Amino acid sequence: MPADHPTLPPVRLLSDAELARDALAAPLLARAVRLARWAGPETRVSAGGELVDEQLPAAAEQLGLGDETSEGDGEAYASEAWRVAVDTGLVDVEDPDEAADGAEEHTGGVTAGDQLALVTSGSPQDILSLWLDALDVAFADATVPVLDDLAAAIDDDGEIDFESLDWDPEEEAEFLEGVLGNLYLLTVAEGGGTDISVPLPVLAASMIVPDDMGEPTDDILEQVSEAMMRLDEQFRVLEPVGLVSYVPVDEALMAEDADPEPPVGEDDVSRYGMVRLTPLGLYGIRSRMLEAGVTAPVVGELADKDAHALLDGIAHFPEPAARAETEQWLAGRVPLDAVRELLAAARGRDTGAPLRRLQCQQALSLVGAEAEAAVREVLDDAELGGLARVWLAELGAKDVPPPPESMIFWLAVDTIAAQLDAEGEPDELQELVEGLVGQHSGFFEAAWRVDHPATADVLEAMGRLHRDRAVSKDARKAAFKARSRGGN
Repeated sequence: MPADHPTLPPVRLLSDAELARDALAAPLLARAVRLARWAGPETRVSAGGELVDEQLPAAAEQLGLGDETSEGDGEAYASEAWRVAVDTGLVDVEDPDEAADGAEEHTGGVTAGDQLALVTSGSPQDILSLWLDALDVAFADATVPVLDDLAAAIDDDGEIDFESLDWDPEEEAEFLEGVLGNLYLLTVAEGGGTDISVPLPVLAASMIVPDDMGEPTDDILEQVSEAMMRLDEQFRVLEPVGLVSYVPVDEALMAEDADPEPPVGEDDVSRYGMVRLTPLGLYGIRSRMLEAGVTAPVVGELADKDAHALLDGIAHFPEPAARAETEQWLAGRVPLDAVRELLAAARGRDTGAPLRRLQCQQALSLVGAEAEAAVREVLDDAELGGLARVWLAELGAKDVPPPPESMIFWLAVDTIAAQLDAEGEPDELQELVEGLVGQHSGFFEAAWRVDHPATADVLEAMGRLHRDRAVSKDARKAAFKARSRGGN
């Protein structure tokens, strides 16, 4: 894809109602809701609003996470869920400055928050807004140092020496945002679904290894390994909020191998961690991108636009996303009227017109035989006649008039111009170019005369793409003639 085109493909999202159901089912938010309903005037909290240690066993039991069922982590889960309940407004905790006598802990200051009622009476958008707040809490937790590092940084006075941690919260948050952005891009680049699992080494390398680096250096590999271990911790934190589905790094690897760097060609790459964005995760990352000012399109945004906007909009979509967008656009229209609108939008001599025509042809295939009458109406059109004949032939229609030679060459130039705009110069285009030249003797002698705005550019590209030096030279000569003729 040419570098000047947007590189963020559209995402396919579930409906707000489906996403809201997923949000309420996310373990972290579900636990926060349960604790908010459990809390009351007798709930004891610290001056910072956290549950006091003596309350944690009861909170864990309320969540069904007693020591017998949670391997001793129940209180930690309860503390985390309580923090989400407070920070999302599911519960309100009295300001410690207003607590009696400035006590370090107090009771009677906990009440149901305004957000708690939304769990049962709010709209799907209300639920998703609540979940996004919970995601913010989980994201913040994921970017703090791990407990072992915090414990090692406690000084003689019992205070945490943050300088010794070598921890920059802004840098840590930026790195995790970048990782999640890359995970989002890798996911939507494959069609915008959520069936793509990414190996943790690949995700770590996407942030560490320079794009132009060949064989990574030992220093780079060490950085990738360190990033993997940090990401392993972070995805464990982000999974309960429903953002990702995560298969952690196999702890046995650390015992088997003193060097955690994954060997190239490792058969069981999943042992090094596999992460997948959930449907809710796609929604969440896209929401954070939009908030940051990033353009992150979603399939369905063009359904109420005109045909010109559709064809321009899907021009650089991955094929599955382009098809899904076009299907939604067609669904709300009368087939024959829609086809006529598409054909009208495909006309033009601007730089985007060849790709619009290619997208139009693909859109017509989704309509099928119902489009035939409208397609036959443009058989004599200079810009659409070739497209119409190709489409009718692929349909198996009868009585398709043969194209004049001028139309054959015009269509060849238009098709290559569209491919160049869509994908640059891939290997498939090289095969197309060599096939065209091989099928038509004297191709360049005819092609340079074609009255198409992209003729000279297409001929120059053919010269670069064809592997036969003599043919390449003929292509460059033809491009020169086309430019000399003017208008190209």
